[in-house]
Amino acid sequence: MLDFRIETFLTLCKEKSFTKTAKTLCITQPAVSQHIHYLEQHFGRKLFEYKGKNFSLTPQGEKLKDFALLSKTDWQRAEQSLRQEDVKLIHFGATLTIGEYVMPPILAKLLTPPSSVTYSMQVDNTETLLQKLQQGAIEFAFVEGQFDKKQFTTRLLSPAWFIPVCAPSHTFADRVIDFEEIFMERLIVREHGSGTRGVLEQVLTEHSFTFHNFSQITEIGNLNGIKELVKRNLGITFLYKDAVRDELKNQTLRQIQIKNFRIEREFNFICMKDSHFLQEYLDYFNQFYEIYHRTTNDYSDKL
Repeated sequence: MLDFRIETFLTLCKEKSFTKTAKTLCITQPAVSQHIHYLEQHFGRKLFEYKGKNFSLTPQGEKLKDFALLSKTDWQRAEQSLRQEDVKLIHFGATLTIGEYVMPPILAKLLTPPSSVTYSMQVDNTETLLQKLQQGAIEFAFVEGQFDKKQFTTRLLSPAWFIPVCAPSHTFADRVIDFEEIFMERLIVREHGSGTRGVLEQVLTEHSFTFHNFSQITEIGNLNGIKELVKRNLGITFLYKDAVRDELKNQTLRQIQIKNFRIEREFNFICMKDSHFLQEYLDYFNQFYEIYHRTTNDYSDKL
């Protein structure tokens, strides 16, 4: 169990406000200040730098935050393990593409025959999953898109092709187009913070464009909703190929052929660096990895 003053410190790092921290913890603002002062006296280091009403972590404060988050995560895992010795419960996260299209066959294999492990998967965007990982709400995650690899232990699950798609009746379906032609279309895209949107933003930047170059933009927080709108020829989108394998096979969607356009990204496993349970998490990754590549090869053989 973390010292209550460390909990105050972590809450202040998150809220970035003494007032909000006091409200969140149901204590007084002077108590928040006293907890921080105690920690600074205890470690003999300033944890925050103040400029007027604004403040930020010092390098020593950043180091304490990293240690405290890791300790909190490991403590929660240890507590869960001790209380539930007979049944192992694994909380992990996955981004939308991975959670909806990559994980189901993997979990089906893991749960057959009946397993002593209970899996709880939270599906959310990359940004939110990174926060949950640091807060100890999940043990590990499978993510797409960009993140700071220096902060986590990572393993490559698979390369991932990022492709543009349209309806079979769309004018782009049967010809090779120039990149600039896509901006005449309505773009149907995920919300801010999602991995697919982040990848597309990066791709556009590499070509000296932004979302503002599209004639229209529609944001949908659901991949199936995006695909349905594209099938009805209401716009185009960019998705990972794993998310549209069935549609491409059944020709309810078509891949748009753009000159000199070939985007490969990664599906990555991540967990907290230097965790006491690191080897256990890597063992789970190896199981997921083996099943994924076995089922992917089986799928490819059927095409």
